Amino acid sequence: SSGTVHADGADVLRDYRVTRSKIGLVPQELSTDAFETVWAAVRFSRGLFGRARNDQHIEKVLRDLSLWEKKDAKIMTLSGGMKRRVLIAKALAHEPSILFLDEPTAGVDVELRHDMWQMVRALRATGVTVILTTHYIEEAEEMADRVGVITRGELILVEDKHALMRKLGKKQLSISLKAPIQALPEGLDDYALELADDGATLTYTFDAQSDDTGIAVLLRKLGDRGVDFKDLHTMESSLEDIFVSLVRGTR
Repeated sequence: SSGTVHADGADVLRDYRVTRSKIGLVPQELSTDAFETVWAAVRFSRGLFGRARNDQHIEKVLRDLSLWEKKDAKIMTLSGGMKRRVLIAKALAHEPSILFLDEPTAGVDVELRHDMWQMVRALRATGVTVILTTHYIEEAEEMADRVGVITRGELILVEDKHALMRKLGKKQLSISLKAPIQALPEGLDDYALELADDGATLTYTFDAQSDDTGIAVLLRKLGDRGVDFKDLHTMESSLEDIFVSLVRGTR
């Protein structure tokens, strides 16, 4: 309710025409000009932001979003996924330098989701700042450079994705034993080891960034103590694992 907001160096109130021309928005709701053609709606959206007519750019946007074959179709005749593509095309029509995507892949097919990911990567490569809100954590892990976590209306964390994964993520080695054991072997207190309830699996948590993970020494010590294993499997925390732990930690 107070303060100032600057978009690409311009005040959003004092320089509102400039800032609006820099920003594109893909809303979550499917609100479109039902009786317009795809071509007319996207071209009109470009004009709303004071951009000169550029049919070549509009064509490129429509082709990139697999909408070119539908350019003369009325929006009301399109499927939900195609209408979503039209919203994206309208947001890109005026070549914004900042793009807000509000759950753009909610309820869409797998093909559109992957097209969206490819489009976001291409925009990012050209210097466009993309702000994506999503409930699909794997989507954020796939595309984001920085991640913000919101819970109960509060932004509890903003950090570089890779730094966040290193700091809060865990890497584990799962050791399936040939024969169950009753307790952890003696002399292994220095290792972050957990024994499964059935005694058939040991789980070792280690720092993947360290030069020495300790795995080789651990396996040798297990062998010295007569603990044989039949399989090894490594697991790494996903961004979703980290998100869940963060959200639970605030409750």
